[in-house]
Amino acid sequence: MVQKPKRTKSGSAWMHEHVTDPYVKKAQQDSYLSRAAYKLLEIDKRDRLIRPGMTVVDLGAAPGSWCQVMVQKMKGQGRVLAIDLLPVAPMRGVDSLEGDFTDPAALAWLEERLQSRRVDLVLSDMAPNISGVMLRDQARHYELCELALDFALHWLKPDGAFLVKVFQGVGFEDFRAQMRQAFEQVLIRKPDASRDRSTEVYLLGRGPAVQDEDS
Repeated sequence: MVQKPKRTKSGSAWMHEHVTDPYVKKAQQDSYLSRAAYKLLEIDKRDRLIRPGMTVVDLGAAPGSWCQVMVQKMKGQGRVLAIDLLPVAPMRGVDSLEGDFTDPAALAWLEERLQSRRVDLVLSDMAPNISGVMLRDQARHYELCELALDFALHWLKPDGAFLVKVFQGVGFEDFRAQMRQAFEQVLIRKPDASRDRSTEVYLLGRGPAVQDEDS
């Protein structure tokens, strides 16, 4: 007889939290691919980020709930370029790449599709694969944030915006200082859909203060 693997207390607690989460249930009812849709919906309701006709780059897009929000809000007018290591659900108005944003090939893919046209909004919901070593994971996460920030500064329009997921702790204040140097306005957002116990927040930068003129 094959012995079934034991379910750990932490695993059982996570599963219970997941299946009883009101945002998980709401996402199923509203046909969103994940509960993360409500984070973007709440931020957009407050900050009015999304409008028809925009060009948006979504980094760390899988499974595609933010893409769904963008497509709905833009009402078929505009385009979304999405990248993730995991596949993004196919949908009209979204051009996606299953690849690594840190790979030069992914940047080449974006550049080919942008054709030197600047971007209205860059979203980054990226997070590294967790090693279990907190300081290493935090450092790796902020490496991804910095790469996303560099991309945003290179490609955003003068009135563009950059929304990035960060975690409070080691590296947070340093990265927020980078954002303040890079944008005219930097705001912190903690959507209700973010779990209370999570250190996750979003930094929103508006109006790039310095832009790369080579794009």
